[in-house]
Amino acid sequence: MAETVVLDAVDLRILRLLQNDARTTYRDLAVQVGVAPSTCLDRVSRLRRSGVILGHQLRLDPAKLGRGLEALLSVQVRPHRRELVGPFVERVRALPESRSVFHLTGPDDYLVHVAVADAADLQRLVLDEFTSRREVARVETRLIFQQWECGPLLPPRSEAAEPGEARGES
Repeated sequence: MAETVVLDAVDLRILRLLQNDARTTYRDLAVQVGVAPSTCLDRVSRLRRSGVILGHQLRLDPAKLGRGLEALLSVQVRPHRRELVGPFVERVRALPESRSVFHLTGPDDYLVHVAVADAADLQRLVLDEFTSRREVARVETRLIFQQWECGPLLPPRSEAAEPGEARGES
């Protein structure tokens, strides 16, 4: 289990603001948090070094890239053995349609989020890239009608958090 990093109210405000807009300048971030820009830079650097901040991501609209249909594929792999897990995951990650892959407990071994052009493209993906593989025992497909972002992600409520901070409220 990963070690938890102790965060104070300033750290939590910085994390909330950066999750809402990672392009915020240190100067603007410092003003919003109420600290000097140099202090803000030191805090963000410490959060990066400690592994709390892992990086920055660019979000794209799949529909504007010609992938307007998204789905979740529940995949069962048999036999579910280590020598099959690694190659299966790498194969799925290499597919241009794959958005994310989750290794699960329960009746399904994987949940794969995919983005495709249309229903025919989804059928092709399932038949050619999943069910055609010997180790794939079953694939169940669920279409995604709509998706909402949640967050920001903050630690469970603690003494360091101000009222509303633990849930990302302003």
